[in-house]
Amino acid sequence: LVGLEPSFLHMMKFIIEKSDGVTAVSRFLRDKTITNFQIEKEIEVIYNFINPEKYQRRENLELRKSIAPDNEKIVIHTSNFRTVKRVPDVIRIFNEIRKKIKAKLILIGDGPERSACEMLCRELGICADVKFLGKQSDIVPLLSISDLFLIPSQSESFGLSALEAMACEIPVISSSVGGLPELQVHGETGYIAEIGDIDRMAKYSIELLTNLTKHTIFSEAARNRAITLFGENKIVDQYEKYYQNILDKDN
Repeated sequence: LVGLEPSFLHMMKFIIEKSDGVTAVSRFLRDKTITNFQIEKEIEVIYNFINPEKYQRRENLELRKSIAPDNEKIVIHTSNFRTVKRVPDVIRIFNEIRKKIKAKLILIGDGPERSACEMLCRELGICADVKFLGKQSDIVPLLSISDLFLIPSQSESFGLSALEAMACEIPVISSSVGGLPELQVHGETGYIAEIGDIDRMAKYSIELLTNLTKHTIFSEAARNRAITLFGENKIVDQYEKYYQNILDKDN
C-alpha cells in the first residue's frame, strides 16, 4: 500500500534497488513489486509464518455455547474492515448459509467499513446471528470454536489471518487473489472462488458445514499444511540463511 502511493513511488523504488537484499511474503507480492516499480532487483520469496504452539485448536465448550447456544455452526472472519477486505461479501455469504443451516457469524476487528456492515446486517434481518466482537488481543480461543473461515478479499499479499485459521484446524473459503492460492489448496484445505462470487462461496461453505467427514479431512489438511510449510522454525531458518548469504556477499 505504501509502495503504490504515488508520492512514495520514487522513494520505495530507490530503497528496493539500493538494498542488499529484499524479501516478499508471496510470489504474488514479488511479481507485483517488480511490475509496479519496474525494477530488475532479485527478490527472495519467504512466506509469512505462525507459531504452531500458539496457533492450535483448544476446545472450549463454554465459550462455544455462549456464541452458539443451540449448537449452530460458527463461521468466522477477521480483518481491519477496509473496503479491500470485502466484509459485506462475508455477511452476504453468511446470509445464504443460514438459509440452509443454523449458523452464527463472528466478525473480529474494526475499521472504516464496520458501520456499513452493521447496517447491512440490519437490512438482511440477521443481527441476532452476527457477533461484532471488535479488536481482540487473542483470537485463538475464538478460532478454536469456529467451523469455517471466510476471506473473500479483493487483494491479499499473503493472507496471514487465513494461515492462523488453518493452524487452528479451520477450513478456509477464499477468493482467488494475491497470495491466497499459494497459501491454501482448493479442494484440500478449503475452497477458492473468484472475487465477488458469493453464490459459489456460499455453496462451498454449506458443503463443508453439512459434510462432517469432508470437514474433518479438510480441517486436518489445513493444520498439516500450516505447520509443515509455514511453521515458525522452518520460515525463520529461511530468513537466517538468506541474511547470512547477503552478509557473505559483502565479505
